[in-house]
Amino acid sequence: MRITWTTDDKSAPSIVEYGAAPGQYSSVVGGESTSYSFLFYSSGQIHHTVIGPLEYDTVYFYRCGGQGPEFQFKTPPAQFPVTFAVAGDLGQTGWTQSTLDHIDKCKYDVHLLPGDLSYADYKQHHWDTFGELVQPLASARPWMVTEGNHEEEKIPLLEDAFQSYNARWKMPFEESGSSSNLYYSFEVAGVHVVMLGSYTDYDKYSDQYSWLKADLLKVDRNRTPWLVVLFHVPWYNSNYAHQGEGDGMMAAMEPLLYAADVDIVIAGHVHAYERSKRIYNGISDPCGPVHITIGDGGNREGLAHKYKNPPPEWSVFREASFGHGELKIVNSTHAFWSWHRNDDDEPVKSDEVWITSLISSGCPVKKNHNLSEILLEP
Repeated sequence: MRITWTTDDKSAPSIVEYGAAPGQYSSVVGGESTSYSFLFYSSGQIHHTVIGPLEYDTVYFYRCGGQGPEFQFKTPPAQFPVTFAVAGDLGQTGWTQSTLDHIDKCKYDVHLLPGDLSYADYKQHHWDTFGELVQPLASARPWMVTEGNHEEEKIPLLEDAFQSYNARWKMPFEESGSSSNLYYSFEVAGVHVVMLGSYTDYDKYSDQYSWLKADLLKVDRNRTPWLVVLFHVPWYNSNYAHQGEGDGMMAAMEPLLYAADVDIVIAGHVHAYERSKRIYNGISDPCGPVHITIGDGGNREGLAHKYKNPPPEWSVFREASFGHGELKIVNSTHAFWSWHRNDDDEPVKSDEVWITSLISSGCPVKKNHNLSEILLEP
């Protein structure tokens, strides 16, 4: 687990003390720290410390920097079942707080966030207030995120358009063989999760494309029978908002995901909820992934209410309401997906579906052999 925190004191140590009982820290680990300046803003000291090895499905108590409050978190389980809370496009509004309150009542192991975190949009102190807002949840469960358009802060003469995001939200990209914090993968309890970047190069000559092919080839479906992919801009979207923005990435990468038998694809960006049938190349396909758009976490821009009518054949459920999703991988063959409106109590499921893994369906055997060769092309 990587623990990240920020201090005003530039000389504060990057140490984390932790143990299995309150106030009893049997281990201490040192890490690294960084800081950045953006126009007239100077960040605090941002500390990143990786702790472990840790036991699975265990509560740990920890303290950062040798002082301050004690926090606690629970590690994910080693095997099924495992539950992911999913919410994109969070921002910092009353609706954001409502989403977080709902997620806090959900018994989940890992939070997945497909882009658009703080909505800082160049106003750097909003990164600080976002950290304070999500600290109660992000300090207690792993938060795995990827970038959205509101993380991209381009100014002339500044080469790194994701300077703030990369400094504050360091993901395990190096551990997964990636050269960029904007795309990476990780595994938890029988699930291989790929986090892609909608705002870095993705064509077939790009580093991200090459990394994705290599990563998919390394997936062992005996160990991780489920394969889930997240990125920010949806490929299948019947809302008028952001129409066609994912077409270029889809043209380049959809064949790779199909060849690798990806089960579920989750995106944000459109401020509404939509779930598709299994789909590939624009039409329903029992061997394609289920696509879910869930950019309805609570951002300040509001909801995207206008949908195309009639809905496309592949669209199963769509609604413009703030909310969050829960993905419970029950075993190697079955998962349960549910979407929960903020307007309802957390136990209320506004949309729900059982999903069967492609590996258990026989799809890999049925697929065109030439398609699978895409992954092996030099």
